[in-house]
Amino acid sequence: GWYHNVMSLLRNWYMVQTSAVNPAAQGVEFEDEVMGRLIRFVSAHEVGHTLGFQHNMGSSSAYTVEQLRDPEFTNTHGTAPSIMDYARFNYVAQPGDGVTQFVGDIGEYDEWAAKWAYSWLDDESTPEEERDQLNPWVVERAGNPLYWFGSGLLDPRVQTEDLTSNAMEASNLGIENLKRILDNLVDWTDEYAKDYDELEELYGNVVGQWRRYIGHVSAQVGGAYENLKTTDQEGVVYQPVPKWRQTGAVEWLDTQVFTTPEWLVRDDILRRIEAVGMLDRIRGAQASAVNNLLNVQRMARLLENEIVFGEDSYTLTELFADLRGSLFSELANAEAITGYRRTLQRVYVERLQYYMEQDPPVNPILAQFGYANLNVSQSDIRAYVRGELETLKSQADRAAGRTRDNMTRLHLRDLSARIADILDTVSD
Repeated sequence: GWYHNVMSLLRNWYMVQTSAVNPAAQGVEFEDEVMGRLIRFVSAHEVGHTLGFQHNMGSSSAYTVEQLRDPEFTNTHGTAPSIMDYARFNYVAQPGDGVTQFVGDIGEYDEWAAKWAYSWLDDESTPEEERDQLNPWVVERAGNPLYWFGSGLLDPRVQTEDLTSNAMEASNLGIENLKRILDNLVDWTDEYAKDYDELEELYGNVVGQWRRYIGHVSAQVGGAYENLKTTDQEGVVYQPVPKWRQTGAVEWLDTQVFTTPEWLVRDDILRRIEAVGMLDRIRGAQASAVNNLLNVQRMARLLENEIVFGEDSYTLTELFADLRGSLFSELANAEAITGYRRTLQRVYVERLQYYMEQDPPVNPILAQFGYANLNVSQSDIRAYVRGELETLKSQADRAAGRTRDNMTRLHLRDLSARIADILDTVSD
């Protein structure tokens, strides 16, 4: 069965991910040749399933940003070594790169998977004899990212809709392309005697693409690399994401998410599609990012990593300090706080309140998939949260007494009162 919404998805993905550099995607209706190529892309993936191949969401991490900006490389390799990844289309390539191939294809991993699964072996072979023949093939390719199968749920390389081995750099380039698309979106969706439904749908897809990048980057924090091995292979299976990469992810979120994304606030688009909604749209994305970073499982991993790996780990203390410095950067100099930022700051306090007043349910099933089975009331999380609230209240009180902006003063006094209520309620 081929559903009509697959055509809509393909149109939206291809336009939002490539139209900044791809003339064939700069409109609401594609040429048959272009749509046919996109259909073959999806069909090949689904045929892969009929052959027994699972999704390999880690495959796209094998290629670098530089490779996806190289016309010669993309012409011969597509976007990932496996069409069984959800790699989608090349959002990394920039104007001037000269890239003309934006679609994924059957790659090195797929050919290898077909060889392993379908090579004809002796009819008389026992399972043990087949293993003795197949295992050396696996060991030979171990360590080569082109043939890696990503399966770890905590591994940030194993994500849908992402490209390359560097989520931060790839997402920065993707956002630059989204800005270019918004500059042209009104013209590209202009159809005679039609309303603005297409403009509204594609603008929503631009916002959705930005939110995908947020997810790709957030997964670096508290993540763990998983490289499955058999006992005859050297090295460990699990390693925490390096500290420098985790701090880089939080810095990216500061720049691209928590600093108000003014580039999304396009009056030429918004006044054509809605009367209100922008404030809540940005609030929703920022709240999701804050809540995702302060997910109980992520905090549990940071706590454990600090105990196991010491100063080499990115700690929960550092995460709170980095978030406070990002979300409340105005407090140091008592600067005026905009409406977008006031909303974001309340989101943060409400998330801390949740951990002071609630115990997220313990789910034993999660342990089967590599998640920490944490009881908040018996962990250090509440102590960290209490300390963060006390520090934040002190800083808000000082800034409220110094700011010259009346709305900022009212906001900070309200924030301080909210924190006092939280601490008093828990103490009682």
